[in-house]
Amino acid sequence: MAQLLLREIPIGAIQGVLFDKDGTLSHSEPHLLNLAKGRIEQAVQRFHGGHPKGSEISRLKSLLCDAYGLNSQGIHPGGTIAVASRHHNLISTATVFCLLGESWPQALALADEIFAAVDARQDQAPSTAETRPLLPGVISLLQSLRTAGVICAVISNDTSSGIKSFLSQNNLHDSITEIWSAEHQPAKPNPDAVKALCKLIKLAPAQCALIGDADSDLQMARQAGIGISLGFMAGWNQPPTLTAHQHLIHHWNELSVRADTKITHNLSSP
Repeated sequence: MAQLLLREIPIGAIQGVLFDKDGTLSHSEPHLLNLAKGRIEQAVQRFHGGHPKGSEISRLKSLLCDAYGLNSQGIHPGGTIAVASRHHNLISTATVFCLLGESWPQALALADEIFAAVDARQDQAPSTAETRPLLPGVISLLQSLRTAGVICAVISNDTSSGIKSFLSQNNLHDSITEIWSAEHQPAKPNPDAVKALCKLIKLAPAQCALIGDADSDLQMARQAGIGISLGFMAGWNQPPTLTAHQHLIHHWNELSVRADTKITHNLSSP
């Protein structure tokens, strides 16, 4: 058991922490921005057989930017490219094609082609840690949690391979015990995803904190019975709008942990 402190003030005893990944542990905005732009580029090349009219190109780009959450400042932290799974992004892409007159079967097929083309292009270019580097202060916090005996896990809408690649690139396998991805069932933001991940790490939700950068994460935590829910504000160029948190973090150095010797002593006493 350990005591979690926010700006040196104790906020509760914990045995585990569940982390969101993109925009919480990692600075993912450049990577996701390139991903969204790549999909828009492929959409323009493939829509209407690669020969769309100028007005169609303009509307297609505008609708896809809105769907993904792209704006002049980068990525809206509540947009689909920031928060939603690959499958949900594919559905939103297909919906845009429906708005432009395609049938749903054709729209889905077109979205599948676009996503496959962008995936293939990314596979040809070796991924590096710089694509999703850790946010400042993450390593220090994870080391402190590990030293205090706190179990850490990741719950994300990324794929299992994406999460594992991120952990490997940043040498986090010793710090992160379990993962829960978009491929696990149920996926987040279903609160049962939190309960299932807590079961994997052999803790009750009430014994854990959950830290995320979206209200969907924090609402999920509350519904699952998580002990402490914390909203992380510093992962995007535009700070997210959060309302479902118990506490807010503006930099990882605001959060610290200490072994609760009083609790440890009580647990070890006859």
